Amino acid sequence: MTMAEPRMEGLKAELRKESRRVQLNFDELKSGGFIKQTQKDLFTVRLRCPGGRLTSDKLHKAAELAQKYGRGEVHISVRQSVEIPYVHYKDFEAVTKELAQSDWAVASCGPRIRVPTGCAGCTWNPNGLADTQAMCQEVDKRFFGTPTGHHKFKVSFSGCPIDCFRTREMDLGFQGMVEPRLVEELCNGCQLCVKACEESALHMEKDLPVRDLAKCNSCGDCIKVCPVDAMVVSRKGWLARVGGKHGKHPLFAYEVAGYLTEAQALNLIDKTMPWYREKGQGRERIGATIGRVGLDSYIDEVCRPLGLEVIVAPQERQKYWAGGNLYDGH
Repeated sequence: MTMAEPRMEGLKAELRKESRRVQLNFDELKSGGFIKQTQKDLFTVRLRCPGGRLTSDKLHKAAELAQKYGRGEVHISVRQSVEIPYVHYKDFEAVTKELAQSDWAVASCGPRIRVPTGCAGCTWNPNGLADTQAMCQEVDKRFFGTPTGHHKFKVSFSGCPIDCFRTREMDLGFQGMVEPRLVEELCNGCQLCVKACEESALHMEKDLPVRDLAKCNSCGDCIKVCPVDAMVVSRKGWLARVGGKHGKHPLFAYEVAGYLTEAQALNLIDKTMPWYREKGQGRERIGATIGRVGLDSYIDEVCRPLGLEVIVAPQERQKYWAGGNLYDGH
């Protein structure tokens, strides 16, 4: 063997390595839920967890996979996904196969509808006004992975106006809301509802609480504190918000409709997608699209055809925001 031959073999080995690296399309891998890490050839595998709800069996499986293919660690993302870091790309097929055996799958990234997030809602949280967990499961089943044509699309559900799951910062967000009604003949004038209302939306007239609808944010606290069940539920539903995002350049969403039924909320997601694909440009989020073409376009072409109870005037949104004197017309 000549002196040049070992160098040639070494060069061929490097070329084979380089060829292998070129074949790894990091964008495609990330879209499939395999996220490149700082460490060479290692990835974080994001698992699909709609509403952040998992069985104990799946938690055990995540721990098992982390021990077998990672470094025995898991990470909970800000959007409720369980992630397994330090997985070598050569183990992707094995990880995916084992997940499938547990009726589980890798989540997705990229320009598509992501796994929906949500709080406990009325499932076990006493503040919950709506079934966020059932909606997360249904949205995941119907819409997960749907291509948007432009950018990521995040959907979240909060069970009440506390808004733990930041519906104001989602492409589409749904927040539980309730409309109280007073049964006058049962009211004893105790004023507990007035004192409990943090929005100052109730005041007493002739020994009865009177509601200022311009201030009421549909939280239902007055219903909870009434000792004689005089304040009752008139109706419940979802407050729909569109156009929010967090990140480097955050946007707050617009309230566009109130008291949606579960079916209407699902229809809104479905009808929003073609509107976004048509109106969006490049890699802009739907909030940027709305900022460019106008909120009226979205309300008139998406919300009104669905027969939703639309929120049009900026003043109608004021009660959902802090500091009415600082209101900027959002």
